[in-house]
Amino acid sequence: MVSWAALDFAVLALLTLAAASGQNELRLSFRLETRTAASPAVEKLYSASQIELLEKLNRADVLHLNRLQLLVVPDRWHLDELAYSPLPQQYEAGADNGKCLVVYLPGQIFGAYEHGRLVRWGPVSSGRRQRPTPPGLFHLNWKSEGRHSTVDPQWYMRWYFNFNNREGMALHAYAMPGYPASHACIRLLERDAMWLFGWGESWRLAADGVRATDPGTPLFIVGEYEFAAPPPWHSVAWRSQAIGLPSLPASNADAAHGAPPSALILQE
Repeated sequence: MVSWAALDFAVLALLTLAAASGQNELRLSFRLETRTAASPAVEKLYSASQIELLEKLNRADVLHLNRLQLLVVPDRWHLDELAYSPLPQQYEAGADNGKCLVVYLPGQIFGAYEHGRLVRWGPVSSGRRQRPTPPGLFHLNWKSEGRHSTVDPQWYMRWYFNFNNREGMALHAYAMPGYPASHACIRLLERDAMWLFGWGESWRLAADGVRATDPGTPLFIVGEYEFAAPPPWHSVAWRSQAIGLPSLPASNADAAHGAPPSALILQE
């Protein structure tokens, strides 16, 4: 027979679980698993769907998951993937936009919003310490299924979506090592880059090919990454706090000028 004290404890536990944390409807818990060279490959320990979630939580593709010394693992796997997002489920400042893309540099994550509601999130790898990705409001400009970098033609960028035409910066698929590693571009997992390629809206240029008459989907890049600190997603305190996104600033006018793609600088 269950005592009233036990029932009270169970109800309290459920209320705590269901309490809003500011970013999720459910308060989630995670653990850090230490990995060594002798650890089994993640493919032997987790299912395909679990690995996809691990890629998000650790900001690393499956190849690099096996190279990490610490692995963030959720205690529960069965929730919708949006429930695991550190970004808020609602972004009121973006509610007036049909679509709005946010990249939160401190946490190395992106969130795609429709009328202020989160519809997808995932990891990013932004610019390394020597070439950090600049914060600010940009727009998705033009896209290509694949481009070679003009800095190094060996760098091939799949599902390329430019957001800074003058500096050659874009969102695209590339290796995701679990930390900022690009040359100012924003790397995505292949599946996220493919999804964004179809979801995002490109700009429209005037007949002169220079002036943008209709900017593409807003891209709000927020904050700065702390290169000298450990990855914040390893911290219980960081994972438990709500991320507050600021209002959309004025757009970056320098990024809203067109030019033939063949004449552009293309970073990585």
